Amino acid sequence: MEPVTIHALHDKLVKGEISAVELTRKFLDRKDKVEPTVRAFLSDNREFALAAAALTDKKLAAGEAIADLAGIPGAVKDNICIKGQQATCASKMLADYTSPYDATVIEKLNALDYVSLGKTNMDEFAMGSSTENSAFQVTTNPWNTGYVPGGSSGGSAAAVAAGEAVWALGSDTGGSVRQPAAYCGVVGLKPTYGLISRYGLIAFASSLDQIGTFTNDVEDCAIVLNAVAGYDKRDSTSVPRRSKDYKKALVNDVRGMKIGIPAEFFGEGLDEECRKALDEAVETYKKSGAEIISVTMPNMKYGLAAYYIIAPAEASSNLGRYDGVGYGLRVPGKDIVDMYIKTRSEGFGPEVKRRILLGTYVLSAGYYDAYYLRAMKVRTLVKQDYDNALAQCDVLLTPTAPDTAFEIGKNKENPLSMYLGDVCTVTVNLAGLPAVSIPCGFKRGLPVGMQLIGRALDEETLLRAAYTFERERPDLRLPLPMGEVEV
Repeated sequence: MEPVTIHALHDKLVKGEISAVELTRKFLDRKDKVEPTVRAFLSDNREFALAAAALTDKKLAAGEAIADLAGIPGAVKDNICIKGQQATCASKMLADYTSPYDATVIEKLNALDYVSLGKTNMDEFAMGSSTENSAFQVTTNPWNTGYVPGGSSGGSAAAVAAGEAVWALGSDTGGSVRQPAAYCGVVGLKPTYGLISRYGLIAFASSLDQIGTFTNDVEDCAIVLNAVAGYDKRDSTSVPRRSKDYKKALVNDVRGMKIGIPAEFFGEGLDEECRKALDEAVETYKKSGAEIISVTMPNMKYGLAAYYIIAPAEASSNLGRYDGVGYGLRVPGKDIVDMYIKTRSEGFGPEVKRRILLGTYVLSAGYYDAYYLRAMKVRTLVKQDYDNALAQCDVLLTPTAPDTAFEIGKNKENPLSMYLGDVCTVTVNLAGLPAVSIPCGFKRGLPVGMQLIGRALDEETLLRAAYTFERERPDLRLPLPMGEVEV
């Protein structure tokens, strides 16, 4: 059996084969069964979930049409605000914070009668690539619980992969949707910057952050994107454009499509078994009628260094608000300065402190020109490389990560090694482009991810390329790693 999907469950609901409340109970049972091992969730939302499911059943009983997502159990990363629920960012700093408002994506999902089973674990303030930096717990990879699920949206990826949720929302600042999607063997989409409103997403690096989606297949990816994409006047970076039905892009046809292979992503550091899986993926596209071309992107080698200057600089500014005065944790001190010091010392974990210090340093007098300004110039060069490459082809094909998931604890004390794992994803955020990670193989029982990168606001071509690969490679659609969900 294949993993459960939104579209298959929607059909069951409409045909009356199962009720939304029954479906939600089955996923809550599944969550109760596997959560002690996976630890994907930071909260349990069953009362809300069952009440929301009952609304869908009421509409069905009245003969009303329901939305594609109505009554389908999902999950939301714990840096996306839901009114009346926790929004901890997996940090002691916000451990007792309850959001007073809904993020725009939640408003959109509410209008579609969505069901959320809870908020998912993450690296603290989305800073990390393994979900080991959470202040509360370490999430495991459902394919092998001794391994990380990736990060920072590891809880959302693991919840979908383990069959605890059918879909989930995450956020992607430098690969935080795509890398855990690759590690957990699910589909992870980071849309064009500005396509999905960031209003209500707790900020890490504002010029890079983007809400993204986790699903079990590409059709579901289009369904969730339909639900959450769209212009929002409350987000100054939101792109005004007419809404689209991304399901129309789900065509099994890449004949004549040009797929670019950038040599810079396939160099030293890429695991040989991952390379082999990607080579097989390229052959699949060739057999399907796509034209494979080689492209060069000479400035990619500077992308990782530029990212790890720009992102911490923005984090340093954004996290200045957590001072013990307005909201969140407050640790008393002998005076206000002592209170600031104690609050930030106790409230933030080591990785967040590391990035705040780095960001403050590169923005300080005497170093701004040498580091931050130079990194922004590199960002421009990276964007030009993408523009030039995508002028020659429709999409780019790269690894999502240089290797499969690593063992829990392996890179915890070596931040540089952890950062190097982001080498294939961070430049997409610097350029603001859409990218999707889809499974393309396995290495010793762990999924290998393939990344497809598209032109700005051309999610349709990206989805068509991903959908075609998925249809042409049914051998990669394996059962859920922790057993099937009985629905």
